[in-house]
Amino acid sequence: MYNKKSIIILSAIFVLLACKHKEEEKVVAAKFTVTCPLEMDTTITKDYIAQIQSLQNIEIRAQVKGYLEGINIDEGRYVSAGQVLFNIMPKMYEAEMLKQKAEVKTAEIELANTKNLVEKNIVSKAELAVSQAKLEQQKAELAKAELDLSFTKIKAPFDGIIDRIKFKKGSLIDEGGLLTTLSNNKEVFAYFNLSETEYLDFKNHKSDEHQKVSLILANGDMHKFKGEVETIEGEFDNETGNIAFRAKFPNPDLLLKHGETGKVRMTLPLKNALIIPQKCTYELQDKIYVYVVEKDNKLKAKAITIKQKLSNLYIVNSGLDVTDKILLDGLQSAKEDEIITAEFIPAKEVIANLQLIK
Repeated sequence: MYNKKSIIILSAIFVLLACKHKEEEKVVAAKFTVTCPLEMDTTITKDYIAQIQSLQNIEIRAQVKGYLEGINIDEGRYVSAGQVLFNIMPKMYEAEMLKQKAEVKTAEIELANTKNLVEKNIVSKAELAVSQAKLEQQKAELAKAELDLSFTKIKAPFDGIIDRIKFKKGSLIDEGGLLTTLSNNKEVFAYFNLSETEYLDFKNHKSDEHQKVSLILANGDMHKFKGEVETIEGEFDNETGNIAFRAKFPNPDLLLKHGETGKVRMTLPLKNALIIPQKCTYELQDKIYVYVVEKDNKLKAKAITIKQKLSNLYIVNSGLDVTDKILLDGLQSAKEDEIITAEFIPAKEVIANLQLIK
């Protein structure tokens, strides 16, 4: 009886050992492909929300008070520099000009009489100086009256498009009253913001090629004319940490309007960028992780941050080093602290197989 029990116990031990041995063999046999980040200089294309402004955009205001006698243009129409846009009733200003002309004539006569009297030593030279000053004052009043009269014809200061007209014919317009706005849209500015890091990448590695930009319109169409980054503002916004760029775009067909929105597509250089395939990653609670293979072939999950998402690729911002080995395939079956057999595939080969970088 004792021998039978011993045999059964030994048999059970052998079975357990055999199972354990098989499990160990199974662990050793689990193979995964691994790779590492690819470090290289590259460029990225990024879109930035942009506000479009006309090359020139001004308010057209009345410079004298009066009734709006004439509106010679219509909203949305193209006008030329010097073209009369509005007429303010001029009668009052014509009368004032005639009055000042008469005052000048009177002052000229008084001056001539005073000169004669001075030559005859009847009056002093001081009287002559007073007469001369009075004439100059009257000439100044006349010049002002002529200027006010000229303001009754409101002209376009440059070629452009008329916006909405604020008043109707016959309206009483105050001095400084806003009549409309005028926009020169032959060229437009696009203002957009870059972060401090993007700004430094642009400034440190820029070339003429990198200053060329494209404009995507609100409907998704691409503006057919390329633009160029012209200038960068002088300081960062403390609230957003961004700095404004200004690009200029040709607009010969006047498609773009002041106040329009779009997206500026810009190419930015990246030095020593770390690139990994997206399939090396997984998401958990809004964070992105990879499995890093440690020296003992044990898997450790590691959170990373992404600088730029490309087609099937990530440019890593932080969390990885160029020497790190990361799991390439089998993320669904991999487990934390699992010991694997790693088959290494060079990063260049992996990315070349994705047919994205050659």
